[in-house]
Amino acid sequence: MTELLTPTDLSALMLTLKLAAISTFYLLLFALPLAWWLSRLQHPIKPVLEAVIALPLVLPPTVLGFYLLLFFAPDTAIGKFWQWLFDSQLAFSFDALIIGSMIYSLPFVVQPIQQAFSRIPDDLIHVYSSMGMNFWQRQWYVILPIIKTSLLAALTLGFAHTIGEFGVVLMIGGNIPGETQVISIALYDHVETLNYAQAHVTSGILLILSLVILIITYAKLGSPIRFVSRQVQQ
Repeated sequence: MTELLTPTDLSALMLTLKLAAISTFYLLLFALPLAWWLSRLQHPIKPVLEAVIALPLVLPPTVLGFYLLLFFAPDTAIGKFWQWLFDSQLAFSFDALIIGSMIYSLPFVVQPIQQAFSRIPDDLIHVYSSMGMNFWQRQWYVILPIIKTSLLAALTLGFAHTIGEFGVVLMIGGNIPGETQVISIALYDHVETLNYAQAHVTSGILLILSLVILIITYAKLGSPIRFVSRQVQQ
């Protein structure tokens, strides 16, 4: 593969995998408590919160990227705070790609975990609570083992979705080789410069990588469309 890819493309591929891994890790840490809270929330505002989380499913990536770019600008409160905290600008940085990827892939990670949590009866939680387990012990020794299949699904979908990003990362990260240029943007550069031969190579590698991820998903979870409804069996 290294012989087929140019040094720039190889750097973009490694950056893409790094972005997908880091974003999925942080997103999982954020999604677990959020999904648990939503699964137990009984309030009229719940559909509104779920709709906001699911918004990236239907919102054009460029629209999301545009508003994130405005929020991350150096003259905004977020941009100024980031500059003060880390002495670097947020817009057009790798950190911006991580934040944008987390928001863009949020529903792919939160929804399967929330569905799994919602299938866990309160009676089961009360039983282990009466045995002296605190909240964190129940989560670690009881809840997480029960939803491990949904966790695997969430990780796989979040990772795969990040690899395929284009509009969001282009808007908030630009096209800086070695820093914000992911493989999808490198492919766009090849097409824009009419370098179709290298575009075929880059596209083929992305196609194979995506296919491998899907094969693993289907082999371990079955159909991604049906996996949520099969989770959490007692």
